[in-house]
Amino acid sequence: VYELVESGGDSVQAGGSLKLSCEASKFTYDTLCIGWFRQAPGKEREPVAASTYYADFVKGRFTIVQDNAKNTVYLQMNSLKPEDTAMYYCAAYSGVCNQPPRRKDNSQFRAWGQGTQVTVSS
Repeated sequence: VYELVESGGDSVQAGGSLKLSCEASKFTYDTLCIGWFRQAPGKEREPVAASTYYADFVKGRFTIVQDNAKNTVYLQMNSLKPEDTAMYYCAAYSGVCNQPPRRKDNSQFRAWGQGTQVTVSS
């Protein structure tokens, strides 16, 4: 059974920072890739960061960090912009870790977290 629990979402002003956490079961953490995705209202879910992959819109602002001792993947988000407002999800998937699947119905996905809301005001 693959398990993921996210936390850390909040409301911040533009230019602020947040750190999201995704705690996985040991089995999930050891056997699958874990990445961060987001979905804004009316938009498709999209990959944000995974392994060494960063979407162009977050490069230089977001950093993904893995803590092997805690089976946790963090997303440090700096210089937040209003367009970063979205529900953020972590997901476990198979395949090449720095090539996260782009469609949420891709069969590579094994589990999704419940999501954590990030709201950035101008």
